Amino acid sequence: MNRSVLISGCSGGGKSTLLAELGRRGHAVVEEPGRRIVRQELESDGAALPWIDMAAFARRAIEMAIADHAAARGRPGWTFFDRGLIDAAAALQHLTGEPVLDRLSALHRYNSSVFLTPPWPEIYVTDPERRHGFDEAVAEYGRLAAIYPALGYDVVTLPKIAVADRADFILDSLVAQ
Repeated sequence: MNRSVLISGCSGGGKSTLLAELGRRGHAVVEEPGRRIVRQELESDGAALPWIDMAAFARRAIEMAIADHAAARGRPGWTFFDRGLIDAAAALQHLTGEPVLDRLSALHRYNSSVFLTPPWPEIYVTDPERRHGFDEAVAEYGRLAAIYPALGYDVVTLPKIAVADRADFILDSLVAQ
């Protein structure tokens, strides 16, 4: 069984908070590549930022996600990813038309269940690493909600409930597989 689990969906939908909860419970978690890249680029005055050079940003996210996925192989227990390769490849393909998604997703598979955080305007906020608006986040969610099933994943939309209950929901869903 593939124990690498993607949590994707709408920006600002509670993914990072959920991953922190899963980490507190002793599960391995992998922070979103995009946030790590933004921090690195801001610290070094780099340009691979989504608001400066989205294609360069997406390419870096793909590289980082592949490395993250490889590092999780063989790890005991579940590893939860805050976004990952498919999100990054989908962004690059949407932006440039480069047909990277099918090839990369076939080479680097995750657990068959992908958990999506739906748009949740009541908790959405921008910050120095997330500068896009809610409408852009909703559009991205729509693309991802269509892409994952097309790639053969079972999409599970997370309910808008307290973070501990969301973590329980995911863990219960995985045990039922």
